Amino acid sequence: MEVGNETTVTVFVLLGLSNNPQVQVLLFALFLVIYLLTLIGNLLIMLLINMDSHLHAPMFFFLRHLSFLDAFYSSVIVPKLLENLLSTWKAVSFDACFTQISLVIFSGATEACLLSVMAYDRFQAVCHPLLYVLAMNRRVCAGLVGASWAIGMSTSLVNTLLLAQQDFCGPNLIRSFACELPPVILLTCSDPYTSKAFILATMVVLGFGTLVLLLGSYSRIILTALEINSARGRSKIFSTCSSHFLVVTIFYGSGVFRYMTPASGSALEQVVAMQYGVVTPLLNPLIYSLKNKEVKAALRRMLAGKCRLTS
Repeated sequence: MEVGNETTVTVFVLLGLSNNPQVQVLLFALFLVIYLLTLIGNLLIMLLINMDSHLHAPMFFFLRHLSFLDAFYSSVIVPKLLENLLSTWKAVSFDACFTQISLVIFSGATEACLLSVMAYDRFQAVCHPLLYVLAMNRRVCAGLVGASWAIGMSTSLVNTLLLAQQDFCGPNLIRSFACELPPVILLTCSDPYTSKAFILATMVVLGFGTLVLLLGSYSRIILTALEINSARGRSKIFSTCSSHFLVVTIFYGSGVFRYMTPASGSALEQVVAMQYGVVTPLLNPLIYSLKNKEVKAALRRMLAGKCRLTS
């Protein structure tokens, strides 16, 4: 569409990961398996938490929402990636691209808040065990989750609207496999200073704000654990928190690199984007199922119950 001497972009083209047809077929098979495992793993976690009364604790209430977010985020990214790997014309409309950007920001922002909430839950359980039931009652838990979702939605809406106000007059080639904020903002032909400044400010406030809460909670947990004389008690605390800490490290490690460094479309950036958007949602249920004793016990009880029904 022409506006004056400028052409307004109505379609973006995703350059993807490879132009080699054989490589594309292999990547399609790989990402399809990863996607199916991601859905199965996260849906299994949600099913276990809903069915097993031993998992009706605040920590698993938050874990259920985290699993839903991981399945949702993977479904925002991977189906379009799979479609593009099998198609010759890898175009995406302006509206579809910005919808994907909005959902990606929403998922990331909500997960950052939810991880902080889970760290706060562990802080209350370890540092104030006698008051834990009162501090993390059902109403508080629902309020914390609701606030996480609300912050994610508002962050997504504001940043997407700011980006949509920019002029896109070409080129329209996105050096990525998905519509995400860093590569798309490079394509603006107007001065994006105000939008970039506000977007960066919200990312810094949200990212580092939640990170401070995480580090503060875990610092207190570690100090409390070190004060316990019983080696078994310390081991139980570290065992309970290690799975969550590992998920946090993976999420923030890749997220900070992806959104806090200048976009360039480099191979390393593509790898980090792949790890952040495709691999992390698969790792989370694996980490929680392999490192969390309660989840493993619930899985054994469910499998044992099915064996009794079939025998």
